[in-house]
Amino acid sequence: MVKMGTVWDRTVEVLNGRTGMIAPIALLGMVVPSVIRDGYVAFSTPGTISFALVGSVLAIGALVAMLWSQLAIVAIATDPATDAASARRQAGARVLPALGITVLITLIAVLLVIPPVIVLMSSSGTIPYVGFSAAGSAMLRTAPSQGRAAQFAILYFFVLTLVVIWIGARLVLLNAVIVNERRGVGAIRRSFQLTKGLTWRIIGVLILFAIVMLVSTWAAQSVTGIIFRLALGAKGIATATFLSGVVATIVTTVFTALAAAFTAQLYVAVREKLPQE
Repeated sequence: MVKMGTVWDRTVEVLNGRTGMIAPIALLGMVVPSVIRDGYVAFSTPGTISFALVGSVLAIGALVAMLWSQLAIVAIATDPATDAASARRQAGARVLPALGITVLITLIAVLLVIPPVIVLMSSSGTIPYVGFSAAGSAMLRTAPSQGRAAQFAILYFFVLTLVVIWIGARLVLLNAVIVNERRGVGAIRRSFQLTKGLTWRIIGVLILFAIVMLVSTWAAQSVTGIIFRLALGAKGIATATFLSGVVATIVTTVFTALAAAFTAQLYVAVREKLPQE
């Protein structure tokens, strides 16, 4: 039986001994790209093609850099023999598979959100019937009223939220599998296998972690936002907002690195209990 308390104790040991290796990777892969992206958005003129293009490139770059840093931290936290250079190489070799799986999961999530949107739009008459097949038009004409559509959407999103939380718990070891077992899409099935029997405990940890992270980030951003606004005055609101966002990014980075180390140690603990394929 894997005990979360034991996993946490091992995570603390890893952080105490390897923070000097983890911190530069987190800074380079999480803080710097996010600050560059947010700074561009904060101080550039929106509504132009160049703004959209550059913003998209920076957003994708920040995502790739974050994935790379998370994979590197997982590599460091999984094996005590892994040094920083080896972790960076492992992360670089596995970042594209991780990105592909992230895109796949995101697309599936988007598809799951579409049904209630279609129902709401059809109930309000937003979707025209022109171009639909006879069966499709008949289905749209029999769409529920706006009130019933709203009830359906609320129930749908409630159930979807529960499903997402459950799936998120089962995929918590995804990055660890991608790095250590060098799997592609098969990492999804492997993560489900490794987390079997641990789902509710993982969900409890995820909820607690999310609450602490959100409260800490909100508090840091709110307090520093007030300080920066008082220091910079009315003309410096944009700068104050950006600077408080940087503080929030740093706090979030700390929790993200902690989560990566924790999942690495959870992977080590679970792998000892289940056979690898």
